[in-house]
Amino acid sequence: MIGEPLTLSQTNPVLEAQGLTRRFGGLVAVNDVSFTVQKHEIFGLIGPNGAGKTTLFNVMTGLIPASSGNLIYQDENISKLRPYQIANKGIARTFQNIRLFGELSVLDNVAIARHIHSRSQNPVLSLLSGILALPESNAMERQTQRKARELLDLVGLGDRVAEPAKNLPYGDQRRLEIARALALEPTVLLLDEPAAGMNPNEKQKLSDFIREVREQFNLTVILIEHHVPLVMGLCDRIAVLNFGQLIALGEPAVVRNNPAVIEAYLGDEK
Repeated sequence: MIGEPLTLSQTNPVLEAQGLTRRFGGLVAVNDVSFTVQKHEIFGLIGPNGAGKTTLFNVMTGLIPASSGNLIYQDENISKLRPYQIANKGIARTFQNIRLFGELSVLDNVAIARHIHSRSQNPVLSLLSGILALPESNAMERQTQRKARELLDLVGLGDRVAEPAKNLPYGDQRRLEIARALALEPTVLLLDEPAAGMNPNEKQKLSDFIREVREQFNLTVILIEHHVPLVMGLCDRIAVLNFGQLIALGEPAVVRNNPAVIEAYLGDEK
């Protein structure tokens, strides 16, 4: 048995992986992985380097297709959708390697994501309004700027809106990436190693920030993270991958003491 019974309510599943598998030739990077994420949960995904964590994220967000298996989001099979379609459904993500528009301002990085979200609601109307400079287009632009500034205030970057994104310190670039993901108004937020490169104080602030964002935006959060104390203190449940396979699933206390997890990953860190 991989994990203990779930103590959270099981009446609000928001995302379910059903036997997700991804092969690259003869290499099986993700091997028959199944789990359910509950609404409003902070769900951790951990494991050694090369365990298949980011590959699983890439499959879940449509960047690469699954070789087999299904991904169910709010009772809908989204396994075959493209990345922009999955984002429009309400699943946003950040990346292990930061992907900002470095030459653009902090504000523009977030505003672009807001534009994408707004246009996805009625692309034809948005296009015509923009071309003809209709009042609707001007109003939408003002709303986009306002929302972007609100998000930047939330992540502590409200005083740096005009700076090129590339000039921000590493930790602030991580926060900007999260603000940009939030601009898509997601239901599920996937964070790929959000604490990478941060010092212990920054990691604690990030943990508090993720909780605040979860509450304020009523989000479900799924994160990949190598900093074990952060994961154990933040997540409601944790899934552990090793060589592409799910070897443990449960609450932090259960996972921390799982012999297979200790052998494969935690070692003395538990």
